[in-house]
Amino acid sequence: MFGFQCSVKRYHTFFVSDSFLPDTVSEKEKETRIMIITLKDGSKKEYAEAKSVIDIASDISEGLARVACAGEVDGEVVDLRHVVDKDCELSILTFEDEGGKGAFRHTTSHIMAQAIKRLYPDVKLAIGPSIADGFYYDIDSENPITTEDLAKIEVEMKKVVKEALPITRFTKSREEAIAFFKEKNEPYKVELIEDLPEDAEISFYQQGEFVDLCAGPHLMTTKPVKAFKLTSIAGAYWRGSEKNKMLSRVYATAYPKAADLEADVKQREDAKMRDHNKLGRELEYFTTVDVIGQGLPILLPKGARVIQLLQRWVEDVEQKHGYLLTKTPYVAKRELYKISGHWDHYLDGMFVLGDPNDEEKECFALRPMTCPFQYQVFLNRQRSYRDLPMRLGETSTLFRNEDSGEMHGLIRVRQFTISEGHLILRPEQLEEEFKDCLELAKEMLGTVGLLDDCTFRFSQWDPANPKNKYEGTKEQWDYAQEVMGKILDHLGLEYTVGIDEAAFYGPKLDIQYKNVYGKEDTLVTIQIDMLLAKRFGMEYVDVDGTKKTPYIIHRTSLGCYERTLAYMIEKYAGAMPLWLAPEQVRIVPVADRHIEYCDKLLSALESVGIRASIDDRAEKVGKKVRDARLEKLPVWVTVGDKEVENGTVSVSSRREGDLGSMTQAELVAKLLEDVAKKVR
Repeated sequence: MFGFQCSVKRYHTFFVSDSFLPDTVSEKEKETRIMIITLKDGSKKEYAEAKSVIDIASDISEGLARVACAGEVDGEVVDLRHVVDKDCELSILTFEDEGGKGAFRHTTSHIMAQAIKRLYPDVKLAIGPSIADGFYYDIDSENPITTEDLAKIEVEMKKVVKEALPITRFTKSREEAIAFFKEKNEPYKVELIEDLPEDAEISFYQQGEFVDLCAGPHLMTTKPVKAFKLTSIAGAYWRGSEKNKMLSRVYATAYPKAADLEADVKQREDAKMRDHNKLGRELEYFTTVDVIGQGLPILLPKGARVIQLLQRWVEDVEQKHGYLLTKTPYVAKRELYKISGHWDHYLDGMFVLGDPNDEEKECFALRPMTCPFQYQVFLNRQRSYRDLPMRLGETSTLFRNEDSGEMHGLIRVRQFTISEGHLILRPEQLEEEFKDCLELAKEMLGTVGLLDDCTFRFSQWDPANPKNKYEGTKEQWDYAQEVMGKILDHLGLEYTVGIDEAAFYGPKLDIQYKNVYGKEDTLVTIQIDMLLAKRFGMEYVDVDGTKKTPYIIHRTSLGCYERTLAYMIEKYAGAMPLWLAPEQVRIVPVADRHIEYCDKLLSALESVGIRASIDDRAEKVGKKVRDARLEKLPVWVTVGDKEVENGTVSVSSRREGDLGSMTQAELVAKLLEDVAKKVR
């Protein structure tokens, strides 16, 4: 990124447009005022007239102009055509910058849409944004586009690029824009325009015969788009709602250089091999069944065992950190959710048993969270400051009515289990308890091998949120976010800020993780709650005898177990660390005469808690060993005449390779040591 910053005003004998000047500037000053753009290293660019971003880039360097993708003015990513007409901060963005990459790929999405319209003129276009790893375009076609069509579309896209079509931007009035797309029979574009604010600028981009509704930014021509690939097709409901029509979503990616595209393709191929939704099914960790429903996975014995091991470990560690174990119902009357606010803010995401609109009859709902249930533990009797902090933990099964388009394997499901907990505390305990929650989460994520790939997001409210999804006043939110910000800064945590990502009752720290395809989800949250204690009438008697309202921290230590399992399958390509492997040791007898010895070894391993089995199939040893490798076993041992005679086993480890001969006692000792250390 090339950065420039407008600096202090200078005076020269140039005449400039009044658009540069405030109303209070004299006529004489108008004749002398110039616009000065200053490089961050101190060098300056001076202009006596307004200039576009691309013109400024060209003035700096023709080479820079050739690779420029967008600009950034006062922190806002803008089009290369954007006219700079006042003092500002300016950066020229290339593909190496996120804003530049977005403009490059957004341009390519238009190229793809243009190619599709050339090949299939009757299709209806929806939206085509850039995303983290590329871009997509949603298409409505009477005959849905298939995988077989992708190569044909790529060929047509290459023709568009070769034509080096200039890309122009223009605007239309609301009425003109609607009429334009009605004439072109593009109903989705009409709907998008109708939903825009009345005062919104409605902009279009044109390349050749293709015109699209778009806010930009875009490249200057189609020529720079040298390397792209259409990667997949999926179904996507219009605007993400099951009530709307299912569209075809064509995914793709693009780069300025073929070498970068080749590296991306290789990474995607590796991702497919690691995809838990594929690998987890192949290794029999989980399955799904149509008659049960989408987002309701069946954990097979392997998956169930891993999650059981994680749950037991988490509960034991939390107990050492002072957590009190609770067990609360899966379902409650609507009245509980009305008190908590979930009935007003989260009803669409809940599974409701009964008529939610009939106040005369009882109505229940499966719990989407544990907090209003756990609060009842605190409310069970009068509490004093001596009871605080009260740390409540629970292995909670939760139910959330996620959109079907959001479902993906074990990462996003409708029923899941989570290490949920709530800390009820005095204000002066907030920072220390928050720190302990964060350290506990980092400890657990580090142990399972996910921490190094995590990022941290300070999720805040949006006071301008049109859906009014937040409880409380601006003052309450400002105070809560200020407190949380100070805590995070004091802890020295590196984080990004996510606006409009808070819970409806307070800000939160989200620990984020990406799957193999780059899709980011929240793995762990730690939330400061400033509202719900009062709604539930939660009070404690303080040192001075007065009743006060406590603070609440909502937190998880490892997060959703199903999601954690999914990420671990992808992280380790299905080869679970020894301590978590559903089967830790496979015993392979060379012949039937060795099975008796293997039975004794199996008993010895099981007696100390090692999960093992004997492969006594009538197969050759080589095949048995290959199968153990394919099933991602951590350890396998072979037993032949020599081992029986010497009272040993021949040991192989996925992590360490061939370990040679060991006695049974040596094998047991090594296994127990590696399990205790949670070796990965």
